[in-house]
Amino acid sequence: MKNIKIKYLLPFIAMAFMVLNMFSSCDSNDDSSGGSAPVITSVAKAEEGDLVPVTQGDPKNYYIIRGTGLKTVEKIYFNDFDTYFNPTLVTDTEIFVLIDEKTPYADASSELKVVTKLGTVIYDFVISPPSPSFGSFNPINAADGEEVTIYGNYFLDPIVKVGDETVPVISSTLTEIKIKLPAGSNKKYISVTNISGTATSTYAVGTALFDDVAYYGFTFPAWNNHTYETEGSEQGVVHIKKKMAAWDNLQGDWSWYDQIADYSGIRIAIKADSPGTLKFIFNGDWSERNMLTVGTGWTTFVIPWSALGNADHVQNISFQNMSKDAAGNGVENTFYIDNIGFVLK
Repeated sequence: MKNIKIKYLLPFIAMAFMVLNMFSSCDSNDDSSGGSAPVITSVAKAEEGDLVPVTQGDPKNYYIIRGTGLKTVEKIYFNDFDTYFNPTLVTDTEIFVLIDEKTPYADASSELKVVTKLGTVIYDFVISPPSPSFGSFNPINAADGEEVTIYGNYFLDPIVKVGDETVPVISSTLTEIKIKLPAGSNKKYISVTNISGTATSTYAVGTALFDDVAYYGFTFPAWNNHTYETEGSEQGVVHIKKKMAAWDNLQGDWSWYDQIADYSGIRIAIKADSPGTLKFIFNGDWSERNMLTVGTGWTTFVIPWSALGNADHVQNISFQNMSKDAAGNGVENTFYIDNIGFVLK
C-alpha cells in the first residue's frame, strides 16, 4: 500500500484507529502474511498528510513503523529503551507507537529494534534531543582568540556560530561547550545548533560591565561588605550578594566610559531573599527615578538611556535598599546582583 493520507488529525488514539483500519483493509488486498520474520521498510511521523519516511524521531511524538511480519510484535526498543505500545494498534504491516520522553539520545545506538515471535529486526533510527537551551556564556567580554565557555543543555554534536561564522568546538558535553572567539567577535551573538534546532545567546560579546568580574573600572569597593557567590548565577559563574539594612546601599567606584553609541541602555539581573525594592543609582543620581521591584527569582531589568537622565556616558553604578514593610517602615533585605551590562540597539 503506497502514499496513505490521514484525512483528519484528531486526538491521536482516534486517528490511530482510523489509520490502522485503513492499513488492515490494505493487508487483505495485498494478501500479507503474519507468518514471516519482521521487516521494517520505513518509519513515518503520524501527522496529517502523506506519511513521509523519516530517519529521526522526536520523543513525545507518535510514529508509524511500516513493514511486514509485524503482527506478532512483543517488544519495541528505541535506542535500547523498552518502549510501550498498544497491541490493538498493530497490524501485520504497521505499528502505531509513541516515542517515550525518557528515551536516551546521547551515547546511544541510534537503532529501532522490533522483536516479534518470529524474529527481530533492527533499523537505523536517530532519536532527536530537544532543541538546545542557551543559559549563559562567560566571559562576555572575552577578546578575539580567547576561550569562552557556553552553558546550557542538549548540546549534542553542537555547531557553534559567533555571528554568522561557524567556529571549531574545543570540547563539549550536553551542558557545556568551550570555543575560542574568532576575529571580529565584538558585539556579536553566539548560537548553538543541534539536529533539533538553534538557540542564541541573549547578550552579545563585549557588552558586560560586570560579568564575574567588573570592567572599565566599575568595581564595588570592599568596604561595601558585600560577597561573591559562585552558585546559581544568572550569567556566568559569579554574582554579587549583599545584606542591606533599611536604606543601606552598595556603592560602585567612579570611573568613565563613553563608547555607548551602539547601545540603547543598561541591563541588570537582580533577585532578593524577600520581595522588595532596590533603587538603581546611575552617575550619582540618588533620586527615585529608577525604583526596581525585585522578586525572589532572577529578573533582568532593561533601563533605557531615556530613563537615566544624563546618559551620554557611564560614570558610576550603585544600588540602595528601599524595601518596606506593610506599615511603610524600611526593612532589611538581601540582594543578589549579576550581569550588569549594555543592551545593543
